[in-house]
Amino acid sequence: MSDLVRPDFSDEHLLRRIRGEYLEMPGLRLTRQQAQRLWGLDDETSARVLRVLVDLKFLVLGADGTYARLTEGTFPGVPLRMVKADIDVAPDERGRETRNRARS
Repeated sequence: MSDLVRPDFSDEHLLRRIRGEYLEMPGLRLTRQQAQRLWGLDDETSARVLRVLVDLKFLVLGADGTYARLTEGTFPGVPLRMVKADIDVAPDERGRETRNRARS
C-alpha cells in the first residue's frame, strides 16, 4: 500500500489556491509557518495540504525547511553530470594538431 497522502475533497479548493499562488509567483519559497499565516490555516491543515502537494510532486521540501515548486531552481544533492566537448582535431599548415570547437 502506498504512503501517499490523498487529498481530501474539502481540501481541493485550498490545493488549487495554493498551486495558483506558487504558479503566479515564480521562486516562492515558504516555511510551513509562513504558508500557514499567508493562507490563514491551522497547523494541522497547513501540514496536511503541504504534504499532499509534496506527494503530488508539485512542491519539494528543501533542506532549509522551505516549500518550493519542484520545477524551479536547483536542488542540492542532484549530481551534476560532466559532458564531453565536441572538438575537431585537424593538422594546421605546419602539421601540428589544432583543436577547433565544432560550431552548430
